[in-house]
Amino acid sequence: MIDLPAERMDQVLKRFDLIEARMSAGSDPETYVKLASEYAELQELATKIRELRAAEKELADLETMRDDKGSDGEMRALAASEIDEVKEKIERLKGDIRILLLPRDAADDKNAILEIRAGTGGDEAALFAGDLFRMYERYAAGHGWRIEIVSASESEVGGYKEIIATVSGKGVFARLKFESGAHRVQRVPETEAGGRIHTSAATVAVLPEAEEVDIEIRPEEIRIDTMRASGSGGQHVNTTDSAVRITHLPTGIMVVQAEKSQHQNRARAMQILRARLYDMERMKADDERSEARRLQVGSGDRSERIRTYNFPQGRVTDHRINLTLYKLDRVLEGDLDEIIDALIADHQSKLMAAESEG
Repeated sequence: MIDLPAERMDQVLKRFDLIEARMSAGSDPETYVKLASEYAELQELATKIRELRAAEKELADLETMRDDKGSDGEMRALAASEIDEVKEKIERLKGDIRILLLPRDAADDKNAILEIRAGTGGDEAALFAGDLFRMYERYAAGHGWRIEIVSASESEVGGYKEIIATVSGKGVFARLKFESGAHRVQRVPETEAGGRIHTSAATVAVLPEAEEVDIEIRPEEIRIDTMRASGSGGQHVNTTDSAVRITHLPTGIMVVQAEKSQHQNRARAMQILRARLYDMERMKADDERSEARRLQVGSGDRSERIRTYNFPQGRVTDHRINLTLYKLDRVLEGDLDEIIDALIADHQSKLMAAESEG
């Protein structure tokens, strides 16, 4: 049986009812937006708590009916037959509520910046980086998210040496944050005449997109240089000084954007810099909270090998949770939900275990 804090659930319902009343009474636009955001955040939890309370009352009524010796025997038998079903519903609701009551990552509702870089393996690594980007493109499309390329350095044989994109939509970072790390591929390259299996790698970093209110960057902390941009392979060469390099002096983080518009390059470089600094602050906070850091499913160490894509056997293995699926083609087509759901469930179970120990 799962025990839940009744007082905490009462507080949630009280707060939810108060927000609902204030929204109905009318508020200024700024206050209303804040109330609507909190309302949306609490709605699922409040609904589950009310369903739980209703199910608990139904169980009590059924048990009373079952134990009433003076009532009709057929009604008592019917009540007894429904009790197990209602008990299962109660336990299911309690499990859902317990997860919803877990501490939330403040960044979960944010959009994300996706960075993919070719690692060891030369041309094959660049091709694999392209495969990974297309996998995330298809996954984003399946969830109704919008993905926009910020910058890309293409390989001569196809794929990418590096590609950075923004992913926008509901719950983006919550679902993509566990993708950060080293992804490994095992396959026979198209250029390999001997048919030998090669191992290559690409790194993925998923950063929460930060607003100016999330991270403050003072003008004196950055140096902005403009440079002459150059196109790949002699195409689209921009001969004006449009490329922008922003260096964050306190940390040494450097971001370069080299598209055609200097104004756009500066804005995008600042966007990426904010995200990297915000991610650094989150990782620092996790380091300071050693227990929280222990519970991360490999989301901090960018060099950790998290997943292997084995083409000869058609399998994908996530090493953090020892999950192996024999549906490589579907995964590369963007069918990632089974893996991501398993990672989230593992993370939640560790959080619940830590709360129980605490």
